[in-house]
Amino acid sequence: MIDRLADELTARGDLTEPRWRAALHAVPRHRFVPASAWAVPDRPGGSGLRIDRAADPADWWDAVYADTAIATQVDEGAGDPALPSGAWTSSCSAPGVVLAFLERLRPLNHHRVLEVGTGTGWTAGLLSACLGARQVTSVEIDEVLAERAARNLASLGLAPRLVVDDGALGDPSGAPYDRVHVTCGVDRVPPAWAAQTRPGGVIVLPWSPGWGIGHLAVLAVTPDGAALGRLAGPAGFMMLRAQRRPSGPPAPGRAEIVASATRIDPRGMLGESPGAEVAIAALVPDVRSHVEVGVDGSCRFWAIENRADDPAWASVEFLPAQDEYPVHQYGDRRLWDELEAAYQHWIAWGRPERERFGLTAAPSGQQVWLDRPDQPLTL
Repeated sequence: MIDRLADELTARGDLTEPRWRAALHAVPRHRFVPASAWAVPDRPGGSGLRIDRAADPADWWDAVYADTAIATQVDEGAGDPALPSGAWTSSCSAPGVVLAFLERLRPLNHHRVLEVGTGTGWTAGLLSACLGARQVTSVEIDEVLAERAARNLASLGLAPRLVVDDGALGDPSGAPYDRVHVTCGVDRVPPAWAAQTRPGGVIVLPWSPGWGIGHLAVLAVTPDGAALGRLAGPAGFMMLRAQRRPSGPPAPGRAEIVASATRIDPRGMLGESPGAEVAIAALVPDVRSHVEVGVDGSCRFWAIENRADDPAWASVEFLPAQDEYPVHQYGDRRLWDELEAAYQHWIAWGRPERERFGLTAAPSGQQVWLDRPDQPLTL
């Protein structure tokens, strides 16, 4: 089953290095997956299913060795990871995205790696199998998860250094590191990660600004303590706890709602082009997206300001076979107007795709750029 999974990942281009195939055998994924859990295939529109090793072992094994994300903690331990309800707060990530991150990390045998977000311990185990456990430090904020990961790893004779602390702080006691591997989404890159990485070192992280699913970022650290590099693919991860956002549509507000209409198809801003999502995230900051899909093919797209107290929001309803779409805006920002302006800029730039965009995270602040670091995105 491991080779079947590895063959699938190889065919897709997510697995190209023989050492990671060997690591999949040395650190088998089933040792890190609960006996009962909820699994979701890592593909657009993939529907979830309950897996139970005792009740249906065949389905459990198939899910473990398929490209699925598997819940291992819900609502920080208050929920049942075998049920579809509740917010995932830890998971065994889908193998395809795990290998995509590890291959872009490109650690050499002598490199010391800091991992932010131990979770089940599976990726720390894969790194340990390739580099040796002494080269790997993994930080986990949740003590229960960290203890479980330590048991999982010990069952395979692996003992990387595990630290219980806030991953946003990195691990100053073990710095400097040559590589930083991040398994939780961030909007703002914590400065500690670059500060604890040698110049020339690499940070691989899920940049998750809130508009769209998120993006794999590969950043190199400069001598002045900045980290910069390009976006390299999709990456949907749970957020770093310190940067979590609300989910769902906004609560009813107290101010007037302004109605209008647009001829722009909102689907072009979310889901159809990752490049448009990057441009909008950069030009319309501190805003998250939410989508509601109707059985008749209609969709309601929400843009919601990232603040808890009476956030501004906009909604646009896509209706099949219509020329114009209803727009409603609320609050002290006209978010749909901002989105339209950002989208028009992206079109004027020639509709660049995700891989032409990059990110610079410096002690002085963070910027998104197009093609070169000296071309930051501005309206």
